Amino acid sequence: MSAEYLNGLNEPQLEGVVNTEGPTMIIAGAGSGKTKVLTSRIAYLINEQGVDPFNILALTFTNKAAKEMKDRIEAAIGTEARSLWMGTFHSIFAKILRFEAEKLGYTRDFTIYDTDDSKQLIKQIVKELGLDDKIYKPNVVLNRISGAKNRLISWQEYIQNPLFKADDEQAAKPKLGEIYKLYAQRCFKAGAMDFDDLLFNTNVLFKKHTDVLNKYQHRFKYVLVDEFQDTNISQYLITKKLSAVSQNLCVVGDDAQSIYAFRGANIDNILNLERDFPELKTIKLEQNYRSTKTIVNAANDVIKNNKSQIPKVVWTANTQGELIEVIRATSDTEEGKIVAQAIFEEKVRKQLHNQDFAVLYRTNSQSRAIEEALRRNNIKYKIVGGLSFYQRKEIKDLLAYFRVVINGNDEQSLRRIINQPKRSIGQTTVDKILVYSSENDLPLWEAVERHPLYLRGRASNAVGDFANMIKSFRIDAERNDAFEVAKRIAKDSGLLKHLYDDKSIEGLSRFENVQELINAVKEFIDNEENEDKSLTAFLQEVALLTGVDQDKDDDPDKVTLMTIHMAKGLEFKHVFLVGMEEELFPSQMMLNSREDLEEERRLFYVAITRAEQKLTLSYALSRYRFGRLIECEPSRFIKEIKPEYLALSNKKAKKTTTTTEPSTKFVNNLMNKGFKPSQATNKAKAVHNNPNFAPSDTSGLAEGQRVEHPKFGMGTVLNIDASGSSKKATIKFDQVGEKTLLLSFAKLQIHD
Repeated sequence: MSAEYLNGLNEPQLEGVVNTEGPTMIIAGAGSGKTKVLTSRIAYLINEQGVDPFNILALTFTNKAAKEMKDRIEAAIGTEARSLWMGTFHSIFAKILRFEAEKLGYTRDFTIYDTDDSKQLIKQIVKELGLDDKIYKPNVVLNRISGAKNRLISWQEYIQNPLFKADDEQAAKPKLGEIYKLYAQRCFKAGAMDFDDLLFNTNVLFKKHTDVLNKYQHRFKYVLVDEFQDTNISQYLITKKLSAVSQNLCVVGDDAQSIYAFRGANIDNILNLERDFPELKTIKLEQNYRSTKTIVNAANDVIKNNKSQIPKVVWTANTQGELIEVIRATSDTEEGKIVAQAIFEEKVRKQLHNQDFAVLYRTNSQSRAIEEALRRNNIKYKIVGGLSFYQRKEIKDLLAYFRVVINGNDEQSLRRIINQPKRSIGQTTVDKILVYSSENDLPLWEAVERHPLYLRGRASNAVGDFANMIKSFRIDAERNDAFEVAKRIAKDSGLLKHLYDDKSIEGLSRFENVQELINAVKEFIDNEENEDKSLTAFLQEVALLTGVDQDKDDDPDKVTLMTIHMAKGLEFKHVFLVGMEEELFPSQMMLNSREDLEEERRLFYVAITRAEQKLTLSYALSRYRFGRLIECEPSRFIKEIKPEYLALSNKKAKKTTTTTEPSTKFVNNLMNKGFKPSQATNKAKAVHNNPNFAPSDTSGLAEGQRVEHPKFGMGTVLNIDASGSSKKATIKFDQVGEKTLLLSFAKLQIHD
C-alpha cells in the first residue's frame, strides 16, 4: 500500500483502486478524479497483484484519453504498461478483427471506411437505383443504417422486419432496406468495414465462433471501461461477453453526463447494470476537485430535476468563487460582441491567456456571431470540430492511394484515384470498367486487371499503366516500411508534381499538406510503441483518429469555440455558455419526451461542469433562425439554478474600432498609388529557382541566420523549436512570409 500512485487518494477513490475482484461500478461525478482512479487501479493490478499487463483490457472513447492513461500508468510502473490492451473500442476491436478476419470472410488488410467514404458509397447506390437523392440523403440513410447496426440488426433482419418497413414507408423512404442490403454487400465485396462494422462484426465473431470468444475471455482476466454511460448496446454486449468468465468487469462513468443518445448511447447500460451483474459493487466519487462551490452547487440544482439517475451529491472543498454571470443581449450579434469584450477585459484584469477561455454552444451555427466579434477584437480562437486535416481533398486522395495498394478491392478509393491526377482515364472508360465489374460479379480491381478484354487503344494503355503502377507499389509495400512506401506513392503517382505545379497560394498550401502527411507517416514509424511499421498499420491509426485527436495547432494560445458535445472531458478556467434560450437550449427537437428533455438537461450539466473558476451564461432577446428574426425567451434551465448563485450582468456591447476601416483605407491608399491586386498575387506565387542551390546541414541552425529554400527563396530564421519528436524552424521568407518547416525534411542552404 506504499506505492506512490496511491498517495493523495481520498477514501472512495482508494476503494475504487484496491477492490479489484468481481463486477464494480465507479460512479464518478464531474471533476472527481476518475482518470486517476482508473489508471491507479490498473497500476495496482500489475504492481501489487502481479497481473500480467497482457491480461488487462481497458476501453476508452478517444485515442487522446487512452494515450493519457497509458502515459500515467507507465510513469507509475514503467514500460510494462506498454503491454496493456488499452485503446478505443474501435481500435481494440479492429485489432481483434484483423487477427480473426478470415473467419468472417475478410482479409487482414480490410479497409476501414470513414463517414465520408460511406456517404459516397450510399450516394452511388441511390443513383444506381434511380432514387431521388433529395429524399434519400446520404447523411439520413447512413444514420438509419448506423442505428440498425448499433442495435445489432443485420440487413437481412432489417428487410424482413415489418415494423422497419412500415417506419420507412411512413417516412416516405421505402427503399431504405434495399439500400442497407446493397451497402453491406458492396462493403463486403470491397473488403471494407465502416466504423459501426468494427463493433457489429466483433459481436458476430463472438456469437458465431465461440472458440474465438473463449480465447479472449481467458486472455482478458480484467476488463475496464471508461465513460461507460456513453456505450451503446453493441459495445455493452461485447464487454459483457468478454467479462463473463472472470466477472472482473470495472466500469467508470457518470449517468449525469450521458449525452450521446443520438449516437446510439444507451443510458440504461449504466442505470441497470446490476440487473446483469447481481454481485455488482457500486462506489461513488462525489468530491469535485475542479470547480468552485458556486459552480458545483448550481450543477447539482440543475441535475436534481432529472428522474432517471443514480442518486449522488457532488461537493467540493474549493473556494466559494464568483457568482454565475447571466448576460441578456438584444440580439445574437450583440451577444457575440459582449462575450468578446468580456474575454478581453477578463484577460487584462486577471492576467489570463486566450487558452483559459472556452465559448460553448448547442449548435455549430451559433459560432458565426462569436467568431466575428472575436476577430474584431483581435482575439485568436480555434474551432474544435471543424474540417480536420485528414478530411482535406489532397490528403484523402493520397490516403486513397495507400488504401488501394493495401486492398485492391476497396472500390471507393479505387474510383477516387484512377484518374487523379488526370491520366487519360475519362468517365466513359471508368463506366466501362464498372459495367464489366457488375456484369461479371467481379471486384473492381479484377475488372481493372482484365482491361484488355473490353478496352482498346489509348484507354486500355492508360488503365494498364495505372494497374502496373499500383502493382509496383504493392511490391514496395511488402518490402519496406510505411514511410518509404508513402514517399514513393506520393511521387510516382504524380500527386506531388500535380500539386507542385499549381503555383497559387491554395496550391502551395495543398502541396504542404501532402508533405505534412508524409511527415506524419515518418513520425508513426519513428514511434517506438508502434511495433508494426507497415502501411496497413498506419492506415488503421489514421482511420481511428477522432475529431479532438486530429486537432493540430502550432499556437495553443487561442480561445476555444465548440459545441457542448465536443467539450465533454475538457475543462477551462472561464466558460461562456451562449444561446441559453428556449427551443435553442433545450433544443426544439428535444421537447417531445421526458427522456429527450432529461438528455438536454444532462448536456447543460456537462456544460456547467467544464468551468473551473467562472461560468457566464448568455441569451439573446432576438435571433436570426432560418433567415427570420424571431423573439426569444430565456431557457428554463437558467431558472433551475437557485438565484443566490446568479448575478444578472449589465454589460452592453461597446462600439469597437475594428481592423476593417483602417484596412480599407490602407488598400485604397495603395490603389491610388498605382498598386494592383495582381501584383500582390504574383508576389505570393513567386517560386525561387537557383541552379547553384545545395542543401546545408541544419543540425546547428540558429535564430537570426539567413537561409535559402529551393521554393520559397531567401529568409531569416525567427525561431527554433526542438520540443516534440521533430525539430522545427519558423522562417520569415522575403517573398512568401512566415513558414514553419520540419528540419528533417526541409532543404535549406545556410548563407551566414
